[in-house]
Parts: sequence; C-alpha cells; structure tokens
Amino acid sequence: MTRLDTDFQDENAVPYFLWDDPMTVRELRERLRTASEPERVRLVGIILREARDTDVWAWVSLDEVLRLWPQLQRHLGRRRAFWEFLH
Repeated sequence: MTRLDTDFQDENAVPYFLWDDPMTVRELRERLRTASEPERVRLVGIILREARDTDVWAWVSLDEVLRLWPQLQRHLGRRRAFWEFLH
C-alpha cells in the first residue's frame, strides 16, 4: 500500500492528492515539466480537483491555470465551481 504524504519537499513522497494515480513528488515534477499538453492539462486538473487549494500553488501558477482554463474545466468535477472565480 502506498503511503500518501503532505511533504512536497521529500522527492520520494507520494502527494496525498494522487491517491488514484500514485507517483512520487519527483515523478510528478518531471511529468509536469515534460508532458504533452493534453497530459499536462490532465495532471493540472487532478491537482486542482484533489489538492487543497493552498497546496495547488506549489505545483502550478495562476497564469498557467488561466491559460489552460478552457481545457481544464472538464477535469475539475465537483471542484469546478470553486475554481471558476479565477476565470
């Protein structure tokens, strides 16, 4: 069983919000850096949907959320209304 963590400084920790797609902090940072646009949108959508709003900004910038907004909306599920104020 994977241990989920809130320590984003530990490169080997699995962020708590990746409960359904576990990867380490290191792996997530690498994927965010190198992923294709559709995969990056999917990952940012997971972060916005599953992470605490204060933790989101450790992974993504407001500018990026605004730029990706049209593609992100379908990935936000129950959290969409919460994030709509950004747009």
